[in-house]
Amino acid sequence: MKSFFILLSTLLLMACSSNSNDNPQCNYLLDIGVNFEIDLSLPEYSQLNFAGNSLYIPNQGNAGLIVATTGSAFYAWDAADPNHALSACSVIEPKGLFGGCGCDDDNTYDFITGRPQQNDGLRCALRNYRIERAGNILIIFN
Repeated sequence: MKSFFILLSTLLLMACSSNSNDNPQCNYLLDIGVNFEIDLSLPEYSQLNFAGNSLYIPNQGNAGLIVATTGSAFYAWDAADPNHALSACSVIEPKGLFGGCGCDDDNTYDFITGRPQQNDGLRCALRNYRIERAGNILIIFN
């Protein structure tokens, strides 16, 4: 009975090995609390009233926020490239529903899915924030 217990314990310990899906490259972003409101009736946010546009909002999250709209839905992402350590070149610049960092590898992301584009070697997607709409107000939070 004692040998059965030792064998069972050994099997359990071997089954509890580390997760091979953890990618240390995806740990560049900090868990920073975000709670930001956008009034879509204000001129600085007016481009979000039209489908296919996105907007950079500084001083939120790791490197600012990017808010994008398809016309029927809004998406919010951290503007820091999750595949780079935070630096001046790792801030994503939005262009419509896509955007890229200014680093030499020019990582590009889709603002609908948050997934990398044009580079199959990238494993980290953009950090998503939740959005709730109350009339003309967008509330972005995590």
